[in-house]
Amino acid sequence: MNSFSHHFELELHVRDYECDIQGIVNNAVYQNYLEHCRHKFLNSIGLNFAQLHNDGIDAVVIKAELDYKFPLRPGDEFLIHLKIKRKGGLRIVFDQQIIRKVDEKLMVNARITAVLTKNNRPISPDILVDKFNDSGIILEDL
Repeated sequence: MNSFSHHFELELHVRDYECDIQGIVNNAVYQNYLEHCRHKFLNSIGLNFAQLHNDGIDAVVIKAELDYKFPLRPGDEFLIHLKIKRKGGLRIVFDQQIIRKVDEKLMVNARITAVLTKNNRPISPDILVDKFNDSGIILEDL
């Protein structure tokens, strides 16, 4: 059983076209899964990427670390767990895990680091932190 504490969970399933000739999910597809989960999480706490962009603020991934443990296959149902942390004054870190639902096996362990930018310059993530606090999420520092 997985003991990763998390702030958000999203359930998805593998579609045939996400797999490569080997019959497993292509490595690049996992980043799409992880990004979709981050967007759903932010939407769930009242943040809208399109509105942020219209306000001149963009969230930019600056580092993606993925440890592929085992491959997902067509039809697999899986959960993505997300926990958010703060690193220094500018970085927000999303720790994420992809867990195969049938046996709770860890398939991917990921850490995605992002910053907010305005006019192509990093800015404080306080707008995010305030939304997290309003949603009852207290950020741990790395």
